[in-house]
Amino acid sequence: MLPEAFLSRLKNQLGDEFDDYLRSLDRPRAVALRFNPLKTDSFPSLPFVEDAVPWAAYGHYYTPDARPGLHVWHEAGLYYLQEASAMAPVTLLAPQPGETVLDLCAAPGGKTTQIAALMAGRGLLVCNEINPKRAKILSRNIERMAVSNALVLNHHPKDLERHFVGCFDRVLVDAPCSGEGMFRKEEAAVTDWSEETVQMCAERQAQILATAAKLLRPGGRLVYSTCTFAPAEDEGAVTEFLKSHPEFSIEAAEAPTLSPGRPDCIPDPAPGIEHTFRLWPHHQRGEGHYAAVLRKAGDEESALVPSKSDKLPREWTEFAKSLNIRLPEGKSALFGSTLWWLPENAPELKGLKVLRPGLELGEEKKGRFEPAHALALWLKTCASVQDYAPDSPEMAAYIHGDVVPSSQKGWTLVTAGGHSIGWGKGDGKVLKNHYPKGLRR
Repeated sequence: MLPEAFLSRLKNQLGDEFDDYLRSLDRPRAVALRFNPLKTDSFPSLPFVEDAVPWAAYGHYYTPDARPGLHVWHEAGLYYLQEASAMAPVTLLAPQPGETVLDLCAAPGGKTTQIAALMAGRGLLVCNEINPKRAKILSRNIERMAVSNALVLNHHPKDLERHFVGCFDRVLVDAPCSGEGMFRKEEAAVTDWSEETVQMCAERQAQILATAAKLLRPGGRLVYSTCTFAPAEDEGAVTEFLKSHPEFSIEAAEAPTLSPGRPDCIPDPAPGIEHTFRLWPHHQRGEGHYAAVLRKAGDEESALVPSKSDKLPREWTEFAKSLNIRLPEGKSALFGSTLWWLPENAPELKGLKVLRPGLELGEEKKGRFEPAHALALWLKTCASVQDYAPDSPEMAAYIHGDVVPSSQKGWTLVTAGGHSIGWGKGDGKVLKNHYPKGLRR
């Protein structure tokens, strides 16, 4: 049962469309996934994958009764399960390879990994999450989706003002909200809703947007999004932001499949509010979302100061040479015995709470090198590969943690139907299993 106060306000918002909205809630929910171009240039044919999501590159709907999260290719990072409407804000952000981009409220990682896919492994992606538990989930999804150029942080957004003022070409603020657009999907969103919650969220969103404004460079693009219908958190939040930040304006972006913003739902709307976007479940195949594209006046380069590089240890150099591994442009950093590969323009990390500073390569262990699971997922191939069919008994045994048959010797990249999923170490007869224990089935 939806809250009466919510229904009363939405009826005023939608007018003649209100009954269409109610009927949409009775239809089966559209479910979607997004293929990962960081893993492969040609996406596999899967029987449960259906039509493309019209507003998102690599997005597809899938059969509602399918369970793609249980497929081995999900564990290999070939796709991310993501609500279709939630893919729209990153399309509007339009990040480019080589840029410096911030996802300010990033967990669990759907929009972050979507940004990473469009950046194609080039540039710097900073993704921040205030909640420590959610930040760990974000970090795990960054790893699974083979993202090499992301810096995962665990900070209150305002803390970043001490480190990154004027540093980002593009900033995404997918703000915490009252979640009205997810009522059909999440029962907790209904039970937690109140008019007071809407107002509290609007106040918090204003604070986050104020920080985002400082972190964006002059000339940069900011996309603000929510998964709510509340005007106070959508057109109202953008209007209030523009009143206090005259250096910003609404940018009219091309998105013909999305519905326009509603200047009639708030008093004294900002100029151009009709060029913001709404996604309604009775207009699009997806849940509720809102997004606005904002441009900061001026034209300046990013102010980011990159960190220095550590020397690559001999153990890594010998390991990489033996498997013919070539890293992208970047720099190395040692944290204890763990070796990481950072993006070329990664910033100085002192004073930051960093969960993941780039691509984890592995650990130095008494004169030898033990490769990280993240490195296996990032690699497409190397000099020693053992492939098993995704639905084979060998692959089932591998993700269970068992030894598997192989004639390979030494460290070997295990692939599922040609797509990397982990490491094994061979003796010429079997591979000792190095699939992480926490991921085994």
